[in-house]
Amino acid sequence: MGSATTQALAATTAALDAASGVDLDVARELFAAARALGDSSQLSGALADSAAAPAARSSLVAAAFGGSVSAATVKLLTTVAEQRWSSASELVDGVEELAIRAAAIAEPNADVEDELFRFSRAIAGNSELELALGSRLGEASAKGVLVEKLIGGKTSPATTLIAASLVQQPRERRVRQLLSRATKLVADQRGRIVATVFTAVPLGAAQVDRLTASLSQRYGKNVSVNTVIEPSLVGGLRVQVADDVIDASVSARLADLRQRLAG
Repeated sequence: MGSATTQALAATTAALDAASGVDLDVARELFAAARALGDSSQLSGALADSAAAPAARSSLVAAAFGGSVSAATVKLLTTVAEQRWSSASELVDGVEELAIRAAAIAEPNADVEDELFRFSRAIAGNSELELALGSRLGEASAKGVLVEKLIGGKTSPATTLIAASLVQQPRERRVRQLLSRATKLVADQRGRIVATVFTAVPLGAAQVDRLTASLSQRYGKNVSVNTVIEPSLVGGLRVQVADDVIDASVSARLADLRQRLAG
């Protein structure tokens, strides 16, 4: 990610936080805009062209989207167009990020992070489903409909919207990668970070609470804990927060012991 994009994302996120009336309709329109931009290199390239005046790029947003989306969505897309982006593809990613964050704002009480994580794990355990959603063949809209059939009514509307929208425009990204990014963005929007905890046996509620408190103190931020059962660990835990891995599993200690004995 280029430095220009980093600044652009900060500006667009701030605009979203300051916006009023952000609901699932706004999120849905932002996802549709991201798909339209992803499908049109000419349009996304024009909006990311730093040589063009910001006013000209804003006018292009009005011409392309003004008649089909709400005023709130147009305003957010105008903010996107006014920024400098490192590339057209990163501008598209930026609109998609806004859509995910908007969905998180629209349903503040829904456990979207956990629902996205569980759907990702379900995909990981079903190779046929992963192939169906990740294949380049087939209509993009049909993949969205499939996701809605699978999790619609079982997860919050925000989670269903995010997952069904992302699979329609993977842009060379694996489905689980898309869901993982969305989980982190939702957590970030809510002032949290995501910790994935691998354990040999399920953790009790009290254990999860203690672990959450400990990680929150360690990282100085509220932590959203997702657990993965991995019997090969034998016992103990392996915790991953972004690129940071804390491995306190029995299997890791045994591997360390074997290495020492071999040395």
